[in-house]
Amino acid sequence: MKILLLTGSHPRHLHLVNKLAELGIVAAHVMEIREEFVPQPPPNLEEIDRMNFIRHFADRDEAEHRHFVGNDVVKHDIPTLKVSLEELNGQKTIDWVTSQTFDLAISYGVHKLSNELLEVLPEHAWNIHGGLSPWYKGNTTLFWPFYMLRPNWAGMTIHRLSARLDAGDIVHHSVPKLEYGDGLHDVACKAVKTVATDLGKILTTFSLSEIQYSPQKGNGKLWVGTDWIPQHLRFVYNTYNNDIVDQFLDGKLPNINPPIISAFRNEEK
Repeated sequence: MKILLLTGSHPRHLHLVNKLAELGIVAAHVMEIREEFVPQPPPNLEEIDRMNFIRHFADRDEAEHRHFVGNDVVKHDIPTLKVSLEELNGQKTIDWVTSQTFDLAISYGVHKLSNELLEVLPEHAWNIHGGLSPWYKGNTTLFWPFYMLRPNWAGMTIHRLSARLDAGDIVHHSVPKLEYGDGLHDVACKAVKTVATDLGKILTTFSLSEIQYSPQKGNGKLWVGTDWIPQHLRFVYNTYNNDIVDQFLDGKLPNINPPIISAFRNEEK
């Protein structure tokens, strides 16, 4: 099986590219050059929120580079088209993708793909979403489980690409193992590492005709960018000092497990 990857350019995205490239299955790669990873705090914040904002994104950058050491570049010789956000859905990208040969397309960390680009992708085209769908669709979806005091609901979803955001049939949920000392960003990074490992196993274990798709059911939520404001960080950092995982493992928080869909369900019986 040969795959086309459409990913962002941050270390977490390139970790996935390198893990799959090690298996010799990546035929081509479209890389969207993403924005700076450490944003500046917005103006007019109270001092507590300004400091939390700086801490939150500095910690995210530190965790990203600690967990994904050496993944600031693609380590393998893969045909690659680097594009800006404006070029992602342009004719140049569509023509380049059309010229490549692959069986499966997988997107991760890119902005929304246009219908025109989706139309030139094969029947089997997947997206990797940083959040457990359908409960955490949209934006900031590895943060909200912590805000809801459900760190065990922080995971990743592999699902069919669709015109509707994060709504396609599910292939697999990946959830990392929680360990004492894990902060919010550690869990987010471990979720990426887990889904990269799971995806590699899926692609080397099953043919596309063997993949089972599960429609998304239930009343999940589409979290939009404006749902999150810096003041939400007070709960994670000032109330809990980013020790929500420790509190959960100590049994001080309710343990309600998400209904996970696994691509390996038949193997596990």
